[in-house]
Amino acid sequence: MPSSITDTPDTPDTRVQETGPAPFAQVIEVAPGVHACLQPPGGWCLNNSGILVGGGESALVDTAATESRSLHLREAALRLNPAAAPRTVVNTHFHGDHAFGNHLFPEALVVGHERTRTEMIAAGLHLTGLWPDVEWGRIEVRPPSLTYRDSLTLHLGALRAELQHIGPAHTSNDTVVWLPDERVLFTGDLVMKGVTPFCLMGSVNGSLAALEQLRAYGATTVVPGHGPLCGPEVFDEVEEYLRFVQRLAEEGRAAGRTPLEAAGDADLGRFATLLDTERLVPNLHRAYAELDGLGAEEPLPMPVRQGALGEMISHHGGLPCCLA
Repeated sequence: MPSSITDTPDTPDTRVQETGPAPFAQVIEVAPGVHACLQPPGGWCLNNSGILVGGGESALVDTAATESRSLHLREAALRLNPAAAPRTVVNTHFHGDHAFGNHLFPEALVVGHERTRTEMIAAGLHLTGLWPDVEWGRIEVRPPSLTYRDSLTLHLGALRAELQHIGPAHTSNDTVVWLPDERVLFTGDLVMKGVTPFCLMGSVNGSLAALEQLRAYGATTVVPGHGPLCGPEVFDEVEEYLRFVQRLAEEGRAAGRTPLEAAGDADLGRFATLLDTERLVPNLHRAYAELDGLGAEEPLPMPVRQGALGEMISHHGGLPCCLA
């Protein structure tokens, strides 16, 4: 777990704010040369990333949603390794909050799963249209120029980072970054701590299978895609929520309720304290489809995905809060 904090604030305020933007990232050294960049409170577009330093070089695990946040990440990386800017950026999946800052690291080779490239190109800057009031700044799509299918290993001096494709889960193209000697696992959005999981573009069943793979690493430190630093207990927390979604889907389908109706009737219980609870609606759409026989590898048709997002906004009573 953290050995030092290399950025300010020293005692961050992690309370959810009514208006944005949220504070810049806190950079925490979780093992020698391995730094987690955490953006509290971790809701929509406030992703986590990582800075790896070894052998006089550095690499990033994801960038950030906005120009200002990505430039702040660049400054942090240069403080940790003044000799050179990061030479590699690993994208854990195609979503813009993890990748819109890629182009602000022109020295870096961008690496990702082969479907991360195709889906990032297809999505473009669509995310910015969902929250027009966010100060996105100068951003552009720079997809991975080096792609892999199953696994890939990155070496930075003595530091070894193993990239593996897991899923479909959060999306079809999730990458985890595992540092076996340090026992640190960067999960991307396969895991979020204190934040509602989101499976619309992936699979509920696939996410449950992914959790078994994540447990098998034996990590002692987990850097989730959103939310605070944690340990392997987070896998149980995410599984409990996903099982809850599946039960709601089974009950809702049996009662003839739509996903929106099932979400409206749901008692969230302990899951009510998670950020972004409105994600229950699209998660139920995915779970209903899987009950109807949709395989984990099969994406929801685009009209269904768009309709699910519209229903999520209706369920929430307006656009969800984005503090990026």
